[in-house]
Amino acid sequence: MRSIQVGQFKSELSTILEQVQKFGETFVIEYGKKHKKVAMLVPYEEKKKRRVFGIYEGKYKIPDDFDKEDEEINKLFYDGAI
Repeated sequence: MRSIQVGQFKSELSTILEQVQKFGETFVIEYGKKHKKVAMLVPYEEKKKRRVFGIYEGKYKIPDDFDKEDEEINKLFYDGAI
């Protein structure tokens, strides 16, 4: 991890970004005469979560009448007063 002043950071931005990208280097950006630490530049890591299909296969049973309509529920939805 390297510390760098804002002025130097601005003037060498392309070089710094290249070092972050190629080597994974981290920079702490300092500001002012007291070198107050204000930000950190770290490499971006895209986290991709792999989806596994079929992980619940065989663990649940869907009943044969799963999509069977119920007259009482249909009356509530379609014949009820609004």
